[in-house]
Amino acid sequence: MARKKTVKSIPSGAGNGPRATVRMYRQGLGDCFLVTIPRKDQQPFRILIDCGVILGTEDSDGKMTRVAENIIKETSGHVDILVATHQHWDHLSGFVQAADVFAKLTVGEVWVAWTEDPDDDLANELRQERAQAIAALRMSVAAMTMAGDASGASEIDDLIGFFGAARGASTDDAMKAVMSMGKLRYCRATDSPVHLEDPDIRIYVLGPPHDAKQIRRTLPSARDPETYGVAAHQLSENIAAALQPDDEDTPFSDLRSIPMPMTRGMEFFRRRYWGPGDDAPDWRRIDTAWLDGASALALALDSATNNTSLVLAVELPGDDVLLFVGDAQVGNWLSWADLSWNVDGKTVTGPELLARAVFYKVGHHGSHNATLRAKGLELMKKLDVAAIPVDHAMAVKKRWGNMPLPELTSALQQAAKSGVVRIDETPDPALSNVTATDLYFDISI
Repeated sequence: MARKKTVKSIPSGAGNGPRATVRMYRQGLGDCFLVTIPRKDQQPFRILIDCGVILGTEDSDGKMTRVAENIIKETSGHVDILVATHQHWDHLSGFVQAADVFAKLTVGEVWVAWTEDPDDDLANELRQERAQAIAALRMSVAAMTMAGDASGASEIDDLIGFFGAARGASTDDAMKAVMSMGKLRYCRATDSPVHLEDPDIRIYVLGPPHDAKQIRRTLPSARDPETYGVAAHQLSENIAAALQPDDEDTPFSDLRSIPMPMTRGMEFFRRRYWGPGDDAPDWRRIDTAWLDGASALALALDSATNNTSLVLAVELPGDDVLLFVGDAQVGNWLSWADLSWNVDGKTVTGPELLARAVFYKVGHHGSHNATLRAKGLELMKKLDVAAIPVDHAMAVKKRWGNMPLPELTSALQQAAKSGVVRIDETPDPALSNVTATDLYFDISI
């Protein structure tokens, strides 16, 4: 059933110059956006959305420090709204890595999703699942390493990297740091849109949905069971039990077990296990078979956390919309169809806001399940610029070769009238409404 809220409409009409400028920072594979909207008689209104870069980025502390220093300079040390979309390191790391710089920033309000609300039962359930899954995955990485499965351990470790941590900090630490920076607001899609008089804008909250099934739906296939919560509990329990020193299913105690890499140099194992060469035949190897589900859990955890993304639509004078979706995936997107508000007697819906989007911050660095087709991009008939915060070379190092997905990039190029802007590429030829530097793109709306 549609959820309706009654609010007053925004008068149309634009002043001189751009109605808004979106600065997309070029720190690497991660999100950091600064939105500047002119005001009549005072400093511009500023919205800072996320500030992070993927774990493993070269000179990440230095890059995030330079980004933070530029934010302080550009905003004169103040932002009106600071948005932290969700608990992933590539969206929040800067608040830890450049903490000394961000200590100089004053913040009017901090907006986070209801998923961070300690008084929300579903939020607490999701938080517990995430903690259990991370603990289980860390144990599985240790077990794979001991068993000599370096490739499998590295693959899972890359995904765990979304949760931290530099200097021993986690995404939870980074989120807490953000939430302490100003007056805190837990945002829900049932909230009335926030209408400001100066600047003359309205901000709608579209997601995440307060629905356990939708928030766990990360893939578009009807055949997908979408049981992240069950999988997390089951696999974490299996892994934890198997790694306990008193595990009754293990024939020998830890004191008498031999790490797999050590067996390569032992004659007994070379003759009876490894055989000629460095690798045992596949049919002989069962040492990490019991951990096969760990990769699936790591991917499910990543996707489920993405789906908790806070999604905002910023309505400008003239009814055009800036759409920031974080890393929202399928269930989050589908929930917007049920949103509805009454604005001065006129119904405004989630799909209508997409139809009026002139700027789209592409979800999850252009991955396959973070931009819907019929209920997403194909609705954006007015789209002018699509911005992808992606570093493909870094994605390849992380084994994510389809980030961004070529088919999606092609569709975005066809849909966006002015073009597509990527962190890792300078537009050639240059776009008339985009200013490029090595540190950021300024996109004029």
